[in-house]
Amino acid sequence: MVKISEKQLTLSDYDNILFKNQKTEVDPATLDKVEKCHLFLKEFSVNKVIYGVNTGLGPMAQYRIETEDQIQLQYNLIRSHASGMGTPLLPLFVKASMISRLKSLSLGYSGIHPDVIALLVKLINNNIIPFIPEHGGVGASGDLVQLAHMALVLIGEGEVFYAGKRQPTKTVFKKLSISPLKIRLREGLGLINGTSVMSGIGIVNTIYTNKLVNWSVMASAMINEIVRSFDDHFSDELNSTKKHKGQQDIARAMRNALADSKLIEKRSDRLFNGKIEEKIFKQKIQEYYSLRCVPQVLGPIYDTLHNAEEALVNEVNSVNDNPVVDMDTKTVYHGGNFHGDYVSFEMDKLKIAVTKLSMLAERQINFLMNNKLNEILPPFVNLGTLGLNLGLQGTQFSATSTVAENQTLSNPVYVHSIPNNNDNQDIVSMGTNGALMTRKVIENTFEVLAVEFLAIIQAIDYLNVQDKLASATRQAYDNLRGIVPVFIDDTSKYGELKNIKDFLLANNPEII
Repeated sequence: MVKISEKQLTLSDYDNILFKNQKTEVDPATLDKVEKCHLFLKEFSVNKVIYGVNTGLGPMAQYRIETEDQIQLQYNLIRSHASGMGTPLLPLFVKASMISRLKSLSLGYSGIHPDVIALLVKLINNNIIPFIPEHGGVGASGDLVQLAHMALVLIGEGEVFYAGKRQPTKTVFKKLSISPLKIRLREGLGLINGTSVMSGIGIVNTIYTNKLVNWSVMASAMINEIVRSFDDHFSDELNSTKKHKGQQDIARAMRNALADSKLIEKRSDRLFNGKIEEKIFKQKIQEYYSLRCVPQVLGPIYDTLHNAEEALVNEVNSVNDNPVVDMDTKTVYHGGNFHGDYVSFEMDKLKIAVTKLSMLAERQINFLMNNKLNEILPPFVNLGTLGLNLGLQGTQFSATSTVAENQTLSNPVYVHSIPNNNDNQDIVSMGTNGALMTRKVIENTFEVLAVEFLAIIQAIDYLNVQDKLASATRQAYDNLRGIVPVFIDDTSKYGELKNIKDFLLANNPEII
């Protein structure tokens, strides 16, 4: 059980709810704070001008709303802004967004009624997932359009995904005896004003990127075994001379992964022994950069991941509403905590980092496929008859084209602000777009790694070095061979590549 309280919500908490199907509950003291904030705002707002309570919204804030119309305003806001378009967000990302909204509202600065908290918890725990389209958010005033679709469900309207089907909210609520939310004061604005969708997607992006980095280290370790590389390029002595934590972490992970390998060699045994007589060395003195510079390439990617994780954890544990109701100072502050720049900027950086990871994988694939480069494997790791059989030739096209798409998607969104909302929102973050594009780059990269691992296990079988692999890399080899048996004849590979991709998505070797 994950408890929402005054304590910080962590990446582990998200993992437990999203991937381990743990339930969530809200601490009674937290609910008490939410209720006190609601009661304070209700009393404080009498005969005062409070944005979104007794004023219009956005550029129409100059219009006063009469007391008898204030509740209708909140319903109007939700319904009018539920105007998204495009492909539905995956339920996983919507659920992460719901968790993020729950945490933000639970901080007790939004003035919403505790019923909002209770209903969100019920939906999360019963896997009732609002239908939210991908397109609509500009990331300032938060994720207004996407969150409006979430709010629409809370008031009993719109659609949800439940029991594997998309169906009307009213149908599901009736079946489960769930009462829709009754708006009391400013629940409409409190629900849709914030960064919870971009943050929820971003959190999931970091969880999957962590897996990508681990799998990339694993693949790099296995390729170094295939070529019987020297161990000094991932040694502590070499990498500690450069003062970047990510580089040192990746090098340490490679050492751990290859600790008991019988294939990795020591330079001192082969080249520093005083017995070198060849004029042309058969063994490479230094490997290609895609094998030798893994700590230097993956290091900044790993550091970027940590920076993104920190920013996102800060965001989901922050008040990202407007206005902010502060019971301690007995006032209401108007500002822009809904602005998604922190998330947007980190998503752009993470997107670039993951694209570089996919580029490293593509170069390693090319090394394995090109017999003139590796000089130990047949073309395209072909275990059949050269010429008659084609091996993995077709799979390389998929990897290359996918990396090219990543490179195009890596153009930053953070700097693509377009004024809108009658120029009230004259500079915006585009954070949700950035998070969604990052998600696509991450998914693409799992596909590239699927091709790479297929080539790796074929190479290991061709060289017959399974029994010399390190324990960690042997486990990875065995797991992957359980998905795709060794093959000689040409067969379609799309199904097996998908199975490998699904395995990588579902598992994390956790060698870092």
